[in-house]
Amino acid sequence: MIVMVSNATGIEVGLLAGKHPGRIGHLFSPAGERGPWREVPYGLDNGAWSAFKNDRAWDEGGWRKLLNWSALSGICPLWAVVPDVVANRAATLELWPRYEPIVRSFGFRAAFAAQDGMTFADVPDNECVIFLAGSTEWKLANIDPWCARFPARVHVARVNTWERLILCWRAGAISVDGTGWFRKGKLTGTSQFNELRKFLRETSNDALSAGT
Repeated sequence: MIVMVSNATGIEVGLLAGKHPGRIGHLFSPAGERGPWREVPYGLDNGAWSAFKNDRAWDEGGWRKLLNWSALSGICPLWAVVPDVVANRAATLELWPRYEPIVRSFGFRAAFAAQDGMTFADVPDNECVIFLAGSTEWKLANIDPWCARFPARVHVARVNTWERLILCWRAGAISVDGTGWFRKGKLTGTSQFNELRKFLRETSNDALSAGT
């Protein structure tokens, strides 16, 4: 499982990625373009969550700029999240046919943001990655069933604790993202970063057995 760190591209990230090849990645959002690097896999977010959290309109221009930046880098992302509306099933489904062709036009694999109230039947095709988003309560309740129904296709958003890392890893998620692992200041060197290092070390060594 790849842990995609958001808003962090410093030396600590590079050192950890070098120690655990293929286990650390980046998730880039609009206006956060730094890199990319061939040694570190990455995905593209669309900025919908940030806009929702800060009570501002979603910036379509910023999202398109992010896609162009990625294409010009010559390093293809693992996937790009098609624009969605947080915790809104109907609105998210309406946006898919409008914006998914734009992602596909860049040659990127599209990721479908699963939101509150969605069922397996809402997944639009057999090729997309499923970006498990929505409210925290809905997302946590649906990690196991969605990973079981769509093996090797589910990414889980907003994973910032040991408990959630283990939950997603045991469920079979292909990747997760989180913003807190490498934050500067008072969080540096605290248990949050240490938990990530422990997770990478122990799962790489198979010291944690799935289901135990």
